[in-house]
Amino acid sequence: MVSPAIPSLGLALLGSGRMSHVYGPKINAHPGLRLEFVFNPNHASAERAAASYGGRASSDLDEVLGASSVDAVVIATPTDTHVDYIVAAAMAGKPVYCEKPLDQDLDRVDGCLAILKAHPVPFMLGFNRRFDPDNNAVQRAVANGEVGDVNFLMSTSREPSPPPLDYIRASGGYFIDSQIHDIDLLCWIAGERPDKVFSAGSCMFDERIGAEGDVDLAMTTMMMPSGALAHINNSRACTYGFDQRLEVFGTGGMVQTSNQRNDPLIRWSKETTEARAKLKHLFLERYDTSIFHALDEFHQAVTQGRPPSATEHDGRDALAIAIACDRSRREGVAVAPAY
Repeated sequence: MVSPAIPSLGLALLGSGRMSHVYGPKINAHPGLRLEFVFNPNHASAERAAASYGGRASSDLDEVLGASSVDAVVIATPTDTHVDYIVAAAMAGKPVYCEKPLDQDLDRVDGCLAILKAHPVPFMLGFNRRFDPDNNAVQRAVANGEVGDVNFLMSTSREPSPPPLDYIRASGGYFIDSQIHDIDLLCWIAGERPDKVFSAGSCMFDERIGAEGDVDLAMTTMMMPSGALAHINNSRACTYGFDQRLEVFGTGGMVQTSNQRNDPLIRWSKETTEARAKLKHLFLERYDTSIFHALDEFHQAVTQGRPPSATEHDGRDALAIAIACDRSRREGVAVAPAY
């Protein structure tokens, strides 16, 4: 029996920096995606990425969005450019997959959402951790009632080392840049968004981060309408690797994820027992497959007319919560997000 052909979707990858090296290989690995363009206003940068992953290099956005071979765009540019590129692509009639967050400012996001409503195209936000097999299994277990009524949700996300200071300055702060992943993940698993949040943060690893008004340790409690409580703890430094764990506790039981390691085997010998390899070191390793699964859903959304599961409205909600968390951290009070 011959398998039906997978529809082919031509993509323009906007951006040729760090995230292009995440998306380029995954686009090439997908049988239904082909890379037509790599765009960057810095043409030399676009050429380097195109030489690695294929497609034509371009520094002309009109050329890219006007090309008949481009069926959709993947936006992997700095956060403060996302809205402009989303608007340009939507007005050109091109479906959009965009890295998180939508922006750092709710007013700009609302303007973007108005354009998407006026120029409707398939849109998917890159909350890739939803598409990690372990996290996805937790969401399915909760949705299937395996833990009963949800009481607690907990997310631990600790990075091996702080990013460069230039990144800190442009990131929008720890809650918008990083904790937003945990916020979206727990809201998605819980099936609800918080009425109020309470956050605290401190700076214990790099005093230069504190001098920028940011933190490298953070804890958040989200108070859900159902009465469930969600806890998030984040650290920008972790001596033993990229610590990523989830737990959901309820009236009927509990589900948890464990950290992934470079070597999954538990080894026994006369010298040692249960010696295990170190944790995966970066998000590029830990969430490697999630990007592919996210792009696969985007492919299906465009070619089959299926609504994607991570939308622009999810992005606005998560940003509103992250902004409330940062305000709570600064003011020391519980804050209601501006939905």
